[in-house]
Amino acid sequence: MTFVIGLTGGIASGKTTVANLFNEHFDIDIVDADVVAREVVEMGTPGLAAIVDKFGQQILDEQGSLNRSALREVIFSSPEDKEWLNGLLHPMIRQLMIKQLEDTSSPYALLVVPLMVENSLQSLVNRLLVVDVEKETQIERTMARDDVSRSQVESILSSQASRQDRLACADDVIKNNTENEKLLPQITELHKKYLAMSSENL
Repeated sequence: MTFVIGLTGGIASGKTTVANLFNEHFDIDIVDADVVAREVVEMGTPGLAAIVDKFGQQILDEQGSLNRSALREVIFSSPEDKEWLNGLLHPMIRQLMIKQLEDTSSPYALLVVPLMVENSLQSLVNRLLVVDVEKETQIERTMARDDVSRSQVESILSSQASRQDRLACADDVIKNNTENEKLLPQITELHKKYLAMSSENL
């Protein structure tokens, strides 16, 4: 069984940057929950067929792909529909993530899940790595990156686990309040540690 490091963090914490550095410098395979979530609703999938069956053709774009903004509007106004959608997709996403982890070939793999703590997915991983960042830094980065207001970012933050909750679950922490050049030394140390752990796990 693959030795799996769960990688998580709040919005704009730098999860993708950290994952990419593990991949670029040490050739570590990545399974990304956001990518998997898109794959389970691609054209021709049972996931998309079930969504069309439930909400009708208006949920598709002209090419026959899922129209995400139309779907967001539907579930935004209906908690029941949101619950139904999560009930459909979460098991599919989980199953595909597990399959992709089994197919990895690096000494250990990274499973990147933004809401790992919120959805209690730690059972899928051997260790939990949290990318930690000051709240104010998250707000500034998200406003700059997504061109949204402070109140919008604060509302997203309030729907995620608090920094304290995330850190309480963490086995390892990467600090990412500064510029990216401070990340690689932290990642290099963790890589050595994970290599040693994964060889013990064989």
